[in-house]
Parts: sequence; structure tokens; C-alpha cells
Amino acid sequence: MTMKKGYKDLLAEANSRIQAITPQEALALHGDPDVVFVDIRDPRELARDGMIPDAFPATRGMLEFWVDPESPYHKPIFASGKRFVFYCASGWRSALATDTVQGMGLENVCHLEGGFKAWKEAGLPVAAVEKAAEKKEG
Repeated sequence: MTMKKGYKDLLAEANSRIQAITPQEALALHGDPDVVFVDIRDPRELARDGMIPDAFPATRGMLEFWVDPESPYHKPIFASGKRFVFYCASGWRSALATDTVQGMGLENVCHLEGGFKAWKEAGLPVAAVEKAAEKKEG
């Protein structure tokens, strides 16, 4: 099967339209009250690997619905006017997500080049994430 447009094409197009920042540039923004780090990884990834301290978890599958103020799932943080730094594990999903929300009209967005992996490899802080309480049987 031949794709009309593969993931490499999608990533190249997204990266041509968005801003990517290095872990060091991201660290300089970390802690700024006008900047929100948004972790779009799956909750299982967060529980397994941790996350950037104080990041807002927003799974990729719900992101567009959380960003859109007309959606019944809208999260007010996305209407705060703050700068958003999106990240995932390696920077692919966050590149596509950043491009999508930028296209929706969310301004002042960028993504972490290399993702959480690059953040960790740079020796930057990581916060543990507690697993959701499991239901007890019986």
C-alpha cells in the first residue's frame, strides 16, 4: 500500500509551520507563570516515565476538544492567553499537535524538540506521576 502522504511528510509540513525549542530553551521558560508545558502522552507513559514538573497533562486524543472553547470538553487553561510548550515522548506527536492547535487559532505555541526523551537526556528535572487508583475486586 502506498500512502498519499506518509508520517514523514506530515512531520516535515508541521515542522515548517511551527516553532521547535531545545530542552535548554524550554528550561529557560520552565517556571514562568505565563508558560504552560503540555504533556500530550498517554497516561500510561506518564505513570511509567514521569513528566516535566508542573506540566499540564492533555492526552493527544482529546487535545482539539480541550482547546476549542465551543467544545463541551473545553479546558479553560487553553483560553488563558499563556504560551504553550507541547511535548510528547520524542517530538513527533507534539509537532503534529502544535501544528493542529496553531491552525485552530491557538497562538503563542511551540513544541519541545526531541520531546521528553531529550529533556531527560539533558538531565533536566522529572516529576513522578502516581498511577490512578485501581478498582478493587469483590
